[in-house]
Amino acid sequence: MLIQMLRRDFRRKKSISIALFIFISISALLVASGSNMLMELTQSLNALFKQSKAPHFVQMHAGSLDEAEVHRFASAHDLVEEHQIAAMVNVDGSHLYIDHGGSSEENSVMDHYFVKQNQSFDLLLNVNNEPIQVAKGEIAVPVYYKQLKDVNIGDKIKLSDGGYETEWTVAGFVRDAQMNASIVHSKRFVLHPSDWDALRQRTGEMEYLIEFRLKDQGMLQQFRQDYQAAMMPSKGPSVDDSLFKTLNALTDGILAAVIILVSLLLSLVAILCLRYTLLAAMEEDYREIGIMKAIGIRTRTIKRMYMLKYAVMAVLATIVGYVASWGVNAVFTSNITLYLGSAPKTLLLYAVPLASSALICAIVIGCCKLTLRSFDRISAVEALRAGTLGETRHHRKAPVLHRNRWLSVPIFLGMRDVLSRFKMYRLLLAVFIISTCIMIIPVNLLNTFKSPSFNTYMGIERSDLRIDMQYSDGIAEEFGRVSNALKEDADVARFSPIFVSAFHYVNSDGVLEEMMVETGDFSIFPLEYAQGAAPVRENEIALSYLNGKDLGKKVGDRIHLFVDGIEREMTVSGIYQDVTNGGRTAKAALPFLPKDVIRYEVSVDLKDGVPVRDKQEQYAKSFYPAKVTDLAGYLSQTLGNTIDQLGLLTAVAVVISLLIAILITALFLHMAVAKDAAQIAIMRSIGFSLPAIRIQYLTRALLVLGIGIVLGTIVSNTAGQSLASLILSFMGASSIQFVINPVQAYAGFPMILMAVVAITTLLSIASIKKTNITEWNAG
Repeated sequence: MLIQMLRRDFRRKKSISIALFIFISISALLVASGSNMLMELTQSLNALFKQSKAPHFVQMHAGSLDEAEVHRFASAHDLVEEHQIAAMVNVDGSHLYIDHGGSSEENSVMDHYFVKQNQSFDLLLNVNNEPIQVAKGEIAVPVYYKQLKDVNIGDKIKLSDGGYETEWTVAGFVRDAQMNASIVHSKRFVLHPSDWDALRQRTGEMEYLIEFRLKDQGMLQQFRQDYQAAMMPSKGPSVDDSLFKTLNALTDGILAAVIILVSLLLSLVAILCLRYTLLAAMEEDYREIGIMKAIGIRTRTIKRMYMLKYAVMAVLATIVGYVASWGVNAVFTSNITLYLGSAPKTLLLYAVPLASSALICAIVIGCCKLTLRSFDRISAVEALRAGTLGETRHHRKAPVLHRNRWLSVPIFLGMRDVLSRFKMYRLLLAVFIISTCIMIIPVNLLNTFKSPSFNTYMGIERSDLRIDMQYSDGIAEEFGRVSNALKEDADVARFSPIFVSAFHYVNSDGVLEEMMVETGDFSIFPLEYAQGAAPVRENEIALSYLNGKDLGKKVGDRIHLFVDGIEREMTVSGIYQDVTNGGRTAKAALPFLPKDVIRYEVSVDLKDGVPVRDKQEQYAKSFYPAKVTDLAGYLSQTLGNTIDQLGLLTAVAVVISLLIAILITALFLHMAVAKDAAQIAIMRSIGFSLPAIRIQYLTRALLVLGIGIVLGTIVSNTAGQSLASLILSFMGASSIQFVINPVQAYAGFPMILMAVVAITTLLSIASIKKTNITEWNAG
């Protein structure tokens, strides 16, 4: 009997059953894909670091180097297992031609390092995660350029530096545990040793990676302190393997977190969807339920009949969603596969997504059991007499028709019904709020990433142009030449030089550590601070969010910094956001000390009407070898990959949001029409036309949707903004302010949502029959 009833129920509600099945499947698919993405990321990253034998500690150094001093230090230190000095030739981008169009890399923000394959550790891998080897005349290119410029095997990479010109054939692509991520502005190209020796003698500046692998990785902090206390070479930042992993995982980790967030919101909607379906089924079957109770069928048996249907549906939908996730996983993990390689296919890689999907199934079944408790309150006599479930009473404070002066009767009655029976509509309202959030939050986050103002979260003052000068023997003279030229340029409105130096400070244990500090006048191009303000006095210092978090410092705290050999007590004046350099930087108004400067940066604003692009090209030629970029290009090259993936995710979120609105609107109206069958018959009997009745339902749906859009937009711009800040705090941006496109957020997407709901409403209520009260009673 139960099987026969289930078959009949499926045939009678085929469209709703199929829609609910698809909906649960999508929810399971997304949560499985998001958790799979996290597992792929974790395991691929671990595999990459294992195969490449990534160093535990790296000190970057520019300028002359006493290699014997490094070897003596490493040989005498008990923690050092292996060490090496990796020499790199830094080639200016204006001499390098990677693009198929033949343009140079002079506008690139990347530093292009040409290296030989390391022999001991820090191995540069190919796309099979094996140490890459190239023949003479060949070159291995970072995977970043395969994605950015569509470089392929067999393409030519050209270098032209005045009288020296050479060309290599692309033989493979490099996965680099240290410099993979686009947010890292350094990239290593691998040459044959003889080609590298020839290059070293003819062009470029020498820089070094002083690398160590330790016997006990837990002693990394102690080793760092020992290295700095020994005053070893340090003309550059020092980094460790934990930072390498963080930088490699940031982009895909954030996207995985957003996918899981969307899947959880979708799961919540699935629960509400199931509740609507059950209530609609109970409403239609109310008399049948009363009959079954009257003839002696136990409530537990009736509940089991309904439970069987939806439990089977939830299990099958979850299985379908999990299996379907195998097909879409390649889309979500394509970036991981390109940059990190495919993760080893362990049991855990399959088990975690399966468990995540099973959790969705368990939640759906649990919600079903809770909803079915309503059967306990159904009286056989009341069901046979009333024939309807739930309250039909209207709120006594609801507006009355005879006082209406401005609205047509159908519209007024539709609005009155929402106000008087708001309890019935609150679940629909909740779904519309969630749908709006699923749509608006990713759109606002994408617009924020694409906005030029996002540079404020990168610790960079907003300006038209940025000039970077890396360390070289003549860097001070080069800076003087650039500074004088900017002073004399009539097209320049203002400019501000920033000097990046490495200073030692005393940590909480009283041990010296090193910190990269930017010095200069920060009032010319002010940065927005999350807390406090920019340093103005010489005893003030501002810390990036992650730096302050690591050091346990907040505004007003003290730091002891060694400047020109003298210990100074510095007061933390502010905390700012920075997603570059691992999110760990500092700014101070210290005096200019040329001997300590590692890098010069100059922010430039042009006068109104001066073409930025033309000026950029002029400066690139005049200030060679300085690197000149515009802020839009800087943002695109640094976060372009993240922006592209976020754009794909945003499109998926918008589609999901519309599907949610369609399904829930159809389910709700199906339930509402069943509940209002007697009321519809009465209205038909007293002369209401079918179009007038349908306008009432359209008014109800659009009124609830309008309220939902308003509340959803508010939630998106408050709680959604806070959630985005929480996710991005792992990058160093702890206080994101959404950049909102008002046309999209307040007009475009809401209008699309309203159009979809309106069409769904009209299609859903088209089945209202031409029934009067006599026919209804007869039925």
